[in-house]
Amino acid sequence: MLIIARFTIVLALLPLSAATVTAGGPVNVTQKGRAFSVASVQTTRGEIVRFINDDLFEHQIYVEAPSFTFESDEQEPGSDVEIRFSKAGLFEVRCHIHPKMLLKVEVR
Repeated sequence: MLIIARFTIVLALLPLSAATVTAGGPVNVTQKGRAFSVASVQTTRGEIVRFINDDLFEHQIYVEAPSFTFESDEQEPGSDVEIRFSKAGLFEVRCHIHPKMLLKVEVR
């Protein structure tokens, strides 16, 4: 029992940005500290990924790929933007305002 408790504590200390979220429906990704809450997301074609600005700063997300593009307006703190990925593939979501922000989205 003690070993399980220690393992749980170690998992709780891992950074969220290293996580991958697998979707079975809409996925929420928060933006805070000029970063996405996870490093990658797996979803299926046609599903929605919702970006929630939980930051003190504006964000502006975009996707540029040969098979799929998206560009949001400036996203005020507290607002959200939804992207419906209509094509399968691997996509990078970035922020024009904070270029170091990166989220990889795998659409099956």
